[in-house]
Amino acid sequence: MKIPLEPAPGLYGDDTNFAAGGRWADGSNVRFRLGRPETIGGWERLMSGFLTGVCRAVYPWTDNSGALNIGFGTHSKLQVWRGGELFDVTPASGFTAGAVDGAGSAGYGTGAYGVGGYGQPSVSDYFPMTWSMGAWGQQLLASPRGQTIFAWTNNTAAKAAALANAPANVTHMLVAPLNGGYQVFALGCNEEVSGTFNPLCIRHSSIRNNTQWSTSASGSTAREYILTGGGRIVAGRMAGPYMLVWTGDALFLGSFVGALNQPWRFDRVGRNCGLIGPNAAVVVGQTAFWVSPDRQFYSYAVGGQPEPVSCPIRRDFAEELAASQGDKVVASSNAEFSEIRFDYPDRRDGYENSRYLALAVAGPDAGAWHRGVMARTAFVDAGPSAYPIGVTYDGTVYLQEKGRSADGGAFSWFVETADTYLDPESVTLVRGLWPDFKDQVGPVAVTVTGRLHPQDDLSAASSAMLAPGDAKADLLSSGRLFRVRFAGQSAPTSVRIGKPTFDAAPAGRL
Repeated sequence: MKIPLEPAPGLYGDDTNFAAGGRWADGSNVRFRLGRPETIGGWERLMSGFLTGVCRAVYPWTDNSGALNIGFGTHSKLQVWRGGELFDVTPASGFTAGAVDGAGSAGYGTGAYGVGGYGQPSVSDYFPMTWSMGAWGQQLLASPRGQTIFAWTNNTAAKAAALANAPANVTHMLVAPLNGGYQVFALGCNEEVSGTFNPLCIRHSSIRNNTQWSTSASGSTAREYILTGGGRIVAGRMAGPYMLVWTGDALFLGSFVGALNQPWRFDRVGRNCGLIGPNAAVVVGQTAFWVSPDRQFYSYAVGGQPEPVSCPIRRDFAEELAASQGDKVVASSNAEFSEIRFDYPDRRDGYENSRYLALAVAGPDAGAWHRGVMARTAFVDAGPSAYPIGVTYDGTVYLQEKGRSADGGAFSWFVETADTYLDPESVTLVRGLWPDFKDQVGPVAVTVTGRLHPQDDLSAASSAMLAPGDAKADLLSSGRLFRVRFAGQSAPTSVRIGKPTFDAAPAGRL
């Protein structure tokens, strides 16, 4: 008899294998598109050289001539790629290199020994160095966490320099477009009058004047706000004309109201849904997606409330996220496939980003999760670059979703079902599988294992290698519950899996 294999899209790995029957249970580097699994795209190097330092931020933008610029913020440098060349624009003064790894949360006893006053949290050394970046016209504004805001004037012969009059210590910098003008926001910074750092203080420059920060100067539209509720600001993002500001515990919505004494208004729209790290949030349209300190995924659409995002493969992420390294989590989007992606450090691999989770947020596959093993410390979507950009720990910069190999080498992928009944009433003998593949490049390994009951040991696996164009895989496995795995590792490698069909026969009742 012929039995087609038709699991629903998305991985479903947190339940028992039997309870997840009829679903895809595990995978790596395989996404779901139009309901079917297919390998992700490959990647190719942007340049032959390497960045200096561990990169935590990538920011592409175009200048007035239409040339693509890409800014990279590492723990020790600020660098810009343009026209095939990499330029070091690290500020000559006022900038201090930071840490590569995190050393603990913001509380008593955290950070390096002797750092911070007695009984006080460390304020400088327990965070890995992260950057916030934005474009002011064709200029690049970049702020290393805890330091001031620097401006690079689009001159490759010049270094970035401190932005005049900006706060000395800034947690996160944001450029907010406003009716054809711009304002620079310092989220978590020094209060204007006292100069004291306040982790809940928000200040912004005057409209279209990023060096005017005084609230008392004639004609100034610069202002200062203090958020309520305690804690500290972690980061902010623009969602259309609105501003989203996360603390470690809450989410605030910033709205431009235009009043002279208070141009912006900040309202708390959610609690117990803060942000785990400054790069762990991404906005698609006017909907934000992020990871909270309790390792839960959330979404928020302007006008609504923060909502948990169901993730049936969350357990590994929640349990294996490397301790004290949550600030390294990177959220990004992939507009081509209507996806969001979270790169994170898995303790099984060490303390650096090594794996990712991804979710389709729109289209026919909305709600389908997939994951993969891929080491990227920074990641950003395409636009204005032609491809997404990912960076590795050693400073290699890749154009993602380009080609079908890992820069000419092989990369591994697989997708595997949960235990599934082919015939719930009897023992079945699987004799083979007719593939239904599209765009296959390179060999695909097919493995089938069976068992009689959910708690039984798996039988010996039966495997076959399918070359492009092969009509059938000859297999031999018996049982009532079967697990099927498709895998590849070649250069190049690619396949889209349609509706493979088992060649099976009844083997008696049990």
